[in-house]
Parts: sequence; structure tokens; C-alpha cells
Amino acid sequence: MLRFVERFAMVLTESGIPRTPARVFAYVLAEDAEKYTAAELAAGLRVSLGAISGAVRYLLQVGLLAKEREPGSRSDHYRIFDEDIWGAIVNQRLPVLKVYEDAAAEGVKLLRAGSAGARRMRETQEFYAFLRAEQPKVIQRWREHRRALFPDTDSGSA
Repeated sequence: MLRFVERFAMVLTESGIPRTPARVFAYVLAEDAEKYTAAELAAGLRVSLGAISGAVRYLLQVGLLAKEREPGSRSDHYRIFDEDIWGAIVNQRLPVLKVYEDAAAEGVKLLRAGSAGARRMRETQEFYAFLRAEQPKVIQRWREHRRALFPDTDSGSA
């Protein structure tokens, strides 16, 4: 199990997630429990509570984990933010696409009309506009596909 977690965490690290948060996220994805305390994560990954603290803080900030507390418990529990985490991750990126599109549009206005740079920036602008327009449709199709594959899960509409 830990060997897989390390390999999957390496993939996540290559996509920009820091190493320990990537390990924690991979562990929570792959392990069977629905939620974990920091102590359980530390024991499962064989790391210190301090390392877990920083990792879960990062994962909470970027929307990959959620924190909850059981009634009467003194310990926080961490779980995957959304049952359809991959759909949620893609949806979280939608505002960033608008930022890229707007930045490219500014370049189009500033660069000499007809220049190669202006053409490339216009293509960049159109690419991000296209992604923004298509992304909600792709997520809807994914959710339909997901419901067909996994009918016992929630709809993933968070």
C-alpha cells in the first residue's frame, strides 16, 4: 500500500503539489477509511505529526481535503473534500482559465497587430475561452458517466 502511495504521490508532486501533501492526499485517496485524524495519517505514512499538520493545512487551503469534528471528539478528522474529487478539482480551475484568457487578451491589445506574437497571444486567448466554454459540458458528461460507472456514489455536484 505505501509503495503505491509513494508512486502516486510522485505523480502528484510532478504536477506541482508539495511532497508531503501529495503523500497525504494519495494516502487518503487509496486507504479504505472515509476520514482520518492527524495521528492516523502520521502512523499510516510513518511521518511526524508536524509534517501532517503542514500537509493537511496545504490540502485544506487548495480544496483537496475537508476538516470536520465528530460531536464530543477533540480531534479533527480529514476526508476527501468531495466524493467526485476530480470533477471538483477541474471546476476549481475554471476561474484560473479566465485569468489566463484575460492576460492573453491584454497581450493581443498591446502587441503590434498582425505580428507573430499578437497571433500567438490571440490563439492563447481563444484557447482559454474555448476551455472555459467547454469545461462545464465536460464536467456534466463526466458526472453522467460517473453515475453510470458508480451508481452507489453521490452525484458529485458539489
